[in-house]
Amino acid sequence: MSDARIKRMKDLPSTHLLGTGTPMCSGCGGLEALHEIYDVLGEKTVFVNAAGCMTLLSVYPFTPFRGSWLYTAMASAPAGAQGVRDALDILLEQGRIPPEDDLEVVVLTGDGSAYGMGMSATSGAMDRNLDFIYLCYDNEGYGNTGQQYSSATPHGAATSTSRGSRGYPGYKKDLFAVWAAHAPAYVATVIGSEPLDLARKIEKAKEIRGPRMIIALSPCPTGWDYDPKLSVEIGKLAVSTGVWPLKEYIDGKVTHTRLPHDRPPVEEYLKLQGRFAHLFEPARDEELLADIQARVDRYWENVTPA
Repeated sequence: MSDARIKRMKDLPSTHLLGTGTPMCSGCGGLEALHEIYDVLGEKTVFVNAAGCMTLLSVYPFTPFRGSWLYTAMASAPAGAQGVRDALDILLEQGRIPPEDDLEVVVLTGDGSAYGMGMSATSGAMDRNLDFIYLCYDNEGYGNTGQQYSSATPHGAATSTSRGSRGYPGYKKDLFAVWAAHAPAYVATVIGSEPLDLARKIEKAKEIRGPRMIIALSPCPTGWDYDPKLSVEIGKLAVSTGVWPLKEYIDGKVTHTRLPHDRPPVEEYLKLQGRFAHLFEPARDEELLADIQARVDRYWENVTPA
């Protein structure tokens, strides 16, 4: 990562969640989605928060969540959620709390945990049919520790640990497909810049029991290297170019909730982000740009309209 980029990251202003005074990066797409999701879920929740960007919201003894909050190690959040759900169920069964005091158990992690370090615990929780919501804010890297690449990093993106002239050589893992292969109650992709689609999916998830898995693409000004005021525009371009398909899995069927017609070229999305600047300067990398575009095109060629 260049010294100039590090300086820009340090100079970025901060914003706050729910008036706690806890600093977070301006323009954070994960925080945008979390605000919207929390508006739908309400206060009768307990968030089991794996180590990551969003644990910075809570600094002892304060937390922005008006319900309950529990911190866990990065790989352990689904196991923590199991303990919380079991405890609530025992209290309900024994009549020690009334049904109206029950809480929705929500796991909150970044992509480092969801796509990698916590995959085993998450798989086990789905196998046990744990009644919980799993929310992954996907900023496509280990954003809390300097934006190292993760299993969610897209092909060609520059990170602090993939600094070559062509960026990250790997490809983003299809976590939606991995989760859907477990046949949970529900899986959905969302993004904060499409709030109506997001709200409909969270409302649907609230009414279902069992494992409910949500992946929120989370534009990250510090890790993706762009002006925070562009977060909504970048989010909308992720959807309109087809880079981030909005879809859901339920009852064994995948349905796309938004079919982008007349898709703009993917480079319209890429060129706003400093992590892809090497694809355009000092010379355009036509081969890599074509490869990225072709992969998006192939995805949509295989999508059957509902």
